[in-house]
Formats: sequence, structure tokens, C-alpha cells
Amino acid sequence: MASINLIESFQEFKEAENIDRPTLMKVMEDVFKTLIRKKYGSDENFDVIVNDQKGDLEIFRRRTIVEDDDLYNTLTEIELKNAILIEPDYTVGEELYEEVDIQKEFGRRAILAGKQTLAARINDLKKNILIKKYEDRIGEIVSGEVYQVWKKEVLILDEDGNEMLLPKSEQIPADFFKKGENVRAVVKKVELKNSQAIIILSRTSPLFLEKLLEIEVPEIFDGLIVVKKIVRDPGERAKVAVESYDDRIDPVGACVGMKGSRIHGIVRELKNENIDVINWTANTQLLIQRSLTPAKITSIDMDTEKLHANVYLKPDQVSLAIGRRGVNIKLACELTGYNIDVFRDTDDQEDDFDIDLEEFSDEIEAWVIETLKKVGCDTARSVLDLTNEELERRTDLEKETIADLKRILNEEFEKE
Repeated sequence: MASINLIESFQEFKEAENIDRPTLMKVMEDVFKTLIRKKYGSDENFDVIVNDQKGDLEIFRRRTIVEDDDLYNTLTEIELKNAILIEPDYTVGEELYEEVDIQKEFGRRAILAGKQTLAARINDLKKNILIKKYEDRIGEIVSGEVYQVWKKEVLILDEDGNEMLLPKSEQIPADFFKKGENVRAVVKKVELKNSQAIIILSRTSPLFLEKLLEIEVPEIFDGLIVVKKIVRDPGERAKVAVESYDDRIDPVGACVGMKGSRIHGIVRELKNENIDVINWTANTQLLIQRSLTPAKITSIDMDTEKLHANVYLKPDQVSLAIGRRGVNIKLACELTGYNIDVFRDTDDQEDDFDIDLEEFSDEIEAWVIETLKKVGCDTARSVLDLTNEELERRTDLEKETIADLKRILNEEFEKE
């Protein structure tokens, strides 16, 4: 048998269909030229022909016909007496083309080694194509199907079956994944580990929120509105500073949408992360004021050299400025680049310190907060100032609910 059938090899490499055929042919040719060099020392007078349609490979050897007993190089020359045994019409000086019996000349072991080398080269090509594909998509949103959930990471497959990893550190705290569900994330980086291309995804990156905004807000996609900066505490709160290049467009209104229609989809994707969209401004004092949303500021003292600002607010606004676990003020500092300290306008700080009930929405059910608001209790201290019996009488809440409610509120004051 003068040729080795490679149809099986082609089927093995069908998954490499994103590799163009000329490149695949060149790789196969190189592999068998390597076998030729190992056996003969040179491949200069050999032609390797790969038939893409039939899936086979042929090797032809070229030798110059010389006079009998005038042979100097057995690799490139053949005596006339041997040449006419192949074809009687040959004469001295002509080139003789002879098909090489691959299995006879190389043996099964060499052929098997060649196929293994070919598989390795194809895998390298696939790896390089995968790296190039995802390096060009760093910062873009991709979607994939959850294939495996581990303690420290989630394995996700893209539409081509390529593996992507979503580490625990890049997941929103409230994320919970099940095998088979579809997940969106942003490509954070591509790295090589043990000669394998590892695609790292993120759902906590500010870029993820930025790309979600591009999808939901056409004005951002079209470039009419620019996202100047995003800071996040994933799953808790995010602040987005936007600017419009068209005076007719309100950037904040465009991002939020009619009755919050545009922002709600993003909030759901981010597991109910609160998103504050503010107007960007070059006026630092105004930017600090806007960054502390939803709190309303009375006055600001700024030290531009030390990038420090003292912010003064009414007592009932302090808790809003700081936020639960200090998240609001931390994000305001990151957004503005200033170290912000909050002060109350009154000297009686201990008595005036209070926390809005809305700040407890992740621990206290919404209907309980609404019930308390209906009886005039919209802050933590206004609830704690009432006795359990009075709260039970005025709200019709159960004793156990009131006890849990006061425990949660007291614990927060103790932390503060």
C-alpha cells in the first residue's frame, strides 16, 4: 500500500474546523517531512502531497538517472539499470519520480508517531486560535452554558464548546449556578496554564456593568452618552458617572429609562445591586455632592492638595451618605478620588445618629418596612423608641417579628 489513509485523522480533527484547510494541509505536510528527514537525512528531493478530498497522503521521491557504476549519491541519484526496471523508456539525465510505499519504508511505529505529532500540532493550532479569539474579546460580554459547578469556580462552555472559567472571586456574592443554565459574564483575561489556554470570566468587574449598559442603553452604544467611570461593590451597590455629548439628551434619564425600564434588567442581572447613575462633572465639589447620592449635603470643605473633603449633612442624611457597612461613602471616595469624611451639623451626635429603614431591605422584608412607614416609623431609632407592646398595637405585627426587627436594628447601632 503506497499511501496512508488519513480519513480517520481528518474526522478526529473535525473539531478544529475553525482552522483553515491550507494551514491544516501545511501542518500534515510538515509532520511527514519530519519523518522523511529522520529516515533519509534530507527531504529536498521528496514531495509530500495531501489529498483534501480523499483524505489520503502520498510521498514521491525525485532522483536523477545516472550511468551505471557512476552513482555518487544514493539519495538523489539512481543508476540507469535500476531506472529502466521501473520504466523502460528512461534515459540518463532524466528525473525519475517514484511513489514511496509509506508503510514499507517507515513502518507502523513511525506512522503512529507521525499521527501523534500531527494531533499535538493541531492542538497547538487550536490553542493559539482560541487565545487569539478571546484576547481580542477581553472586556466584552460572552454567554455560555454552565457545565460544571465547583467550590472555587464554575466551568462554562461557549457556543463552540470551548471551556471558560468563572472563579468564585469573580462571582457576585448572591450568584447561584446550576448545570445547564445560561450565564453572562465579561472576558477578564486569557492565560496559559500547563500549556492550556484558560479564559477567565468576571461578573464583578466594572466592565461587566458598563457592557450591560451598552446593551440596554442605545445612546451609550451609539456614543451619544459616555460612561466616564464605574465603581462597584458587587451585589451591594454601584455608582455610574455618565456624560452626554448631546445637550438634548439627559444622560441619567436615558440610562434609567421610563419608570426604570432600562436599569431594572441590569439590576436583576446583578442580583439586585443598587445602581446610582449620576451626571459627570469636572467640578469636583459638585461631583462629590452627586456621588453621595441619595444623601443631601449641606456644605463641603475641600483640600485639593491632599485630595480630602469634609462633608456636612443634616443628622437624618448621615446614614444615607455612609450607607450600610459604609458602602456608599467608600464608593463615593473611589469615584471622586477624594478621601471623604462625613460630619453632622449638630453637636448632639449620639442622639441624632439614625439609619433609614430602607438600608435594612436585605434583612427586613419589604412589607414589614412598609407597615412601619405607615405608622410614621421610617428610621431605625423611631422604631427602637417605641415599646414592643406599642409596636404590636399600632402595626399588628407578631411578637416574634417585632423581636427580630429590634434585634437587627440594635445590632447595626452596636456596629456603628
